[in-house]
Amino acid sequence: MNERIVNVRTSDGNYRVVVGTGVLGSIATATADALGHAPARVFIVADAGVPESAHAAVIDSFAALGASVHVHVVRPSERDKSIETLEGILAAMARTRHERADPVVALGGGIVGDTAGFAAACYRRGVPIVQCPTTLLAMVDASVGGKTAVNLAVPGADGAPELRKNFVGAFHQPILVVADIAMLSTLSDRHFRCGLAECVKHGMIAAEAGDDQLGPWTARTLDAAIARDAATLIELIARNVALKATIVGRDTRETDPAGGRVLLNLGHTFAHAIEPIHHLTPDGDAAHAPLHHGEAVSLGLAAAAHCATTLGHCDASIEFQALETLVAAGLPTKVCDLPDTAWIVDAMLHDKKVSGDKLRLVLPIGPARARLFNDPLIDAVRGAIDSIRA
Repeated sequence: MNERIVNVRTSDGNYRVVVGTGVLGSIATATADALGHAPARVFIVADAGVPESAHAAVIDSFAALGASVHVHVVRPSERDKSIETLEGILAAMARTRHERADPVVALGGGIVGDTAGFAAACYRRGVPIVQCPTTLLAMVDASVGGKTAVNLAVPGADGAPELRKNFVGAFHQPILVVADIAMLSTLSDRHFRCGLAECVKHGMIAAEAGDDQLGPWTARTLDAAIARDAATLIELIARNVALKATIVGRDTRETDPAGGRVLLNLGHTFAHAIEPIHHLTPDGDAAHAPLHHGEAVSLGLAAAAHCATTLGHCDASIEFQALETLVAAGLPTKVCDLPDTAWIVDAMLHDKKVSGDKLRLVLPIGPARARLFNDPLIDAVRGAIDSIRA
């Protein structure tokens, strides 16, 4: 079994990220090692899109240790990443008499990982969480670092609910992350490519974590990754996790005023503003609406690179390179039917990083480097939004 282990060390606790083929089958013993004891109860929050075979592998692994296993299935959509879904998980945990020493296992993509992680943070003021990401996006990003959250629906000016992305949440580090790349064979090409957006993002900030060659390496190995070559995927995931572990280890709770963990939000302020717009699609086909998270991130990275170029923070070659890599990964850099630019700017002003009603944007400043900018010129922000209009 080809396997890599990345150690994450944070001010809130240390844990291992296990990356490999078939590692889901040994999740119970790895969890027992992390806990220091064999669990008596395990509560699995499972993504409705994950194959039953994956459920069975996790259940059988824990049952072999004598644990009582309960499974709660949730739908992996932004609308279902809600307080109502959170309440359903918590009530189900209470019905099973889940105790403080008992772990929650998040089996699915980033939405399920975030929601289950927040449930674990809330229940009895905190129980252990094991993250088992089943998408590339979750493996390289969402499962590591301890950010957990659900979205908040807020009535808009017309009374219709508007989603505020990840507005209600907590920092709650996992005790273990198990990334089984065998799960990636079950993903559609579209879902798989979404994970590559976060890999491109990491390449654009990688010098901050001492791996300034991550971006060029990712670009060179895209074909092998898209073909789902096992060795390439293990290396890709391990390097991306190591980068995030380094940044999170230095700034666990995103309090560094000079940047730190906030650099991981490159492209995300633009992305979070457009992701909840239901009619947007990556290819103009209404049947493919809405955008997936990785597609919104890709568009956000394109917008951030254009904004940085306009403001003179980086050479135009940085924008060109970012666009070239995103296109090679099969990700969108333009989108049809964007709402009015002023509407999108207003949506960006609801971003969690806004301070004093002023935008704060992470923008590239050079090869593999980025920086947080306070109150960037609004004309440059508007131009960045317009640059991603098809």
